[in-house]
Amino acid sequence: MESTPVSNERLDFGKMGYGCQHYRRRCQIRAPCCNEIFTCRHCHNEATNMLKNFCDRHEINRYDVKQVICAVCDTEQPVAQVCTNCGVTMGEYFCKICKFFDDDTAKGLFHCDDCGICRVGGRENYYHCKKCGSCYATSLLDNHLCVENSMCHHCPICYEVYLFDSLKETNVMKCGHTMHGECYDEMIKRDKYCCPICSKSIIDMSKTWKRIDEEIEATVMPEDYSHRKVWILCDDCNDTTEVYFHIVGQKCSHCKSYNTRTIAPPVLPQ
Repeated sequence: MESTPVSNERLDFGKMGYGCQHYRRRCQIRAPCCNEIFTCRHCHNEATNMLKNFCDRHEINRYDVKQVICAVCDTEQPVAQVCTNCGVTMGEYFCKICKFFDDDTAKGLFHCDDCGICRVGGRENYYHCKKCGSCYATSLLDNHLCVENSMCHHCPICYEVYLFDSLKETNVMKCGHTMHGECYDEMIKRDKYCCPICSKSIIDMSKTWKRIDEEIEATVMPEDYSHRKVWILCDDCNDTTEVYFHIVGQKCSHCKSYNTRTIAPPVLPQ
């Protein structure tokens, strides 16, 4: 006897009406690590990382989730997209690899096999950079400096979220290092133009260097300092040179950058 197909009306029942601050979904997950129920892995991680006993703090492995609880009828069951009891779709988007559910398909959700996780933004808008080890916007294809595993660290500004699977937008700088987009914008607002990881300039500074040229030309150094020389390291091109000292700044002889710092003179071989 053929089973009666579930109506679309039943499948869509409660869509976008359940979930948490992270995802809209019609199910909860049972965490295999502590056997507790949470709406999503982020809810679990936020709760467990606030536990008083540091030894009790832990994060869930998304791939280990085996059981989910339907938010409509409270039936606990093995991971699947449709509830075996009431027939609702527990997530319009469903990934059986990540055990991930989300009703908000406008995000453009897709699973990247190379990353091993689900991403947002639309598969057509992203590609996986093998060297960097993460998905980047197609606008960066052959247009960025590769840094191996560049997303495998916390944001260097807020240090809150592991960038590889962060829910926040990530910005890739000229040097190839990454941080949260909102942290990047805040850094620029505060007139900080160097990468917090490698100290290279993250925007075109040519106009600024020209203004410093003009300021140096207009600022005469005292006689005692006019012939003094110092060794500098340029954070933009990594070149070391000996230049005339000036109170305003020292200019790299190689790339003409003022993103430099004084260093000890090189030790010559005996």
